[in-house]
Amino acid sequence: MATARLIGADELDDLLDLYRMLNPDDPALAPGDVEGLWQEMMADDDLDIVVVEHDGRLVATCVLSVTKNLTRGARPFALVENVVTHEDYRGEGFGTQCVEAAVDRARARDCYKVMLLTGSEAGWKHEFYEGCGFDRDAKTGFTLDLT
Repeated sequence: MATARLIGADELDDLLDLYRMLNPDDPALAPGDVEGLWQEMMADDDLDIVVVEHDGRLVATCVLSVTKNLTRGARPFALVENVVTHEDYRGEGFGTQCVEAAVDRARARDCYKVMLLTGSEAGWKHEFYEGCGFDRDAKTGFTLDLT
C-alpha cells in the first residue's frame, strides 16, 4: 500500500536519489553540502515536498510552492515542480498519487489555482499531467532561463 505524505527531515538522501532520475545531467549534490538549504526548506510553511512511500521506499515526489496573493479575493496560488517517480516504479500510479496529494494540499490551503510547467515534449508526460487534471490549453506558459 502506497502512502502520500510530506517528506521527513531525515529523508534528504532519498529525495536526492529521486532527483538524479529527474535531472541526470545535473551535478550530484552531497547531502552535507545542502544541509543549510534543506533546513530552510523544511522550515518554509509555503513549501511542501510531497512524497509517496511504497514498501518503505520513496517512489515519487513533487514540490508544492504556495504563493500569497492580493488578487482573486486574496487567495493564494500554487506551483507544482520537480515531479518524478522512481524509474523502477513508473506506470503504477505513484506519480499520479503524488501530484493529486499536492493538489489536495493546495485546495486545503484555499489556493485558487495550481500551475505546472513541463519542458518535455514527450506525449506520455503531457497525458500524465492531463490525467492529473491539468489543462494544457488553459494558459500560455513562458519561462526565462537564468542559468
